[in-house]
Amino acid sequence: MKKKVLIIDDSIPIRFLLEAIFSKNYHVISAQDGLVAMSWLAKGNTPDLIITDLQMPNIDGYELIQFLADSNLYRDIPVVVLSACNDADTTATVNRYQNVQAFFSKPFDPVQLSASVADILSGQLATAI
Repeated sequence: MKKKVLIIDDSIPIRFLLEAIFSKNYHVISAQDGLVAMSWLAKGNTPDLIITDLQMPNIDGYELIQFLADSNLYRDIPVVVLSACNDADTTATVNRYQNVQAFFSKPFDPVQLSASVADILSGQLATAI
């Protein structure tokens, strides 16, 4: 059975790109913001990994990561952050969450992202931030 990857980004082109990259090897679910993602999780769904943007409407990536980290059900799900925000404050904020396993700045290298996700899902990557 394929592992589940939840992709959360408000940009339709980015979601389509990520779906194209990961759908061959994983079961991909996508959401346009944290609110839709949390609704999907609330229905009893659990992904093996989450890829999220930080800046989104409704519930942004910061709020989503905080929710996941505070939850007994979801805190062990590895999170990969994709964001155009890559300043020191953003990195420091994201670094405080143990569930965040990698941070990629947009634009990102799809090959590196794919390799990082594969390593995380196979258990070969300790924190890569």
